[in-house]
Amino acid sequence: MRPSQRFYELAMPVWQTYFTHPFVQGIGDGTLDQEKFRYYMIQDHKYLMQYAKVFALGLVKANDEGDMRMFADLIAATLDTENAVHQAYLKELDVTEEAIRATPMALNNKSYTDYMIAQATKGGLPEIAVAVLACSWSYKVIGDHLTSDPGRNKESFYERWIGMYSSEEYRSANDAMIDLVDRYCEGLSEERMTHLDEILLDCSYYEYQFWDMAWSLGKTYTPVPTA
Repeated sequence: MRPSQRFYELAMPVWQTYFTHPFVQGIGDGTLDQEKFRYYMIQDHKYLMQYAKVFALGLVKANDEGDMRMFADLIAATLDTENAVHQAYLKELDVTEEAIRATPMALNNKSYTDYMIAQATKGGLPEIAVAVLACSWSYKVIGDHLTSDPGRNKESFYERWIGMYSSEEYRSANDAMIDLVDRYCEGLSEERMTHLDEILLDCSYYEYQFWDMAWSLGKTYTPVPTA
């Protein structure tokens, strides 16, 4: 079994729980409050700035010139937010650079990205590849699910988002990430693979919390009233 197949079978039960999350369902049927999506877009931008740092650690730890160039390309691609779909949503939702800077990074977001960076810092190239896998692959899974969902609203504000993550371009990028995981994880000891299993599951649970964060507009707790 390829390492990626092992990881897929392990994480898929968690990824499937995203399908019934109200945020994901709202994207599919078009009923999601745009205020929630706007908050999600801001937090996603902040997430990607940290995600790029994980690839930067790959650049530092790689010895092969080809891998170094690959990580440099991944950093550039992650930092490049000029994607037409992404930019269109930011403009339509009036998300300016000032608005992004003025919005605090949500606790769930901060915890998730700190965890990825910590694992990438402590580990090697396998840990780096697996730490980013849950985000990359689960978005492809969500995009495919929403595309095939009979309740999908093809005229909704979110149709372009669905199209982006179910596109051939995104599939190719995700396949490249899967191939990277297979290359770095092939032949590792069972002890190392078990550790990577844990990282993948942790990041998959963090992904669910990211949807929760967006749905609740970053409200992670309710203060107890004082007497």
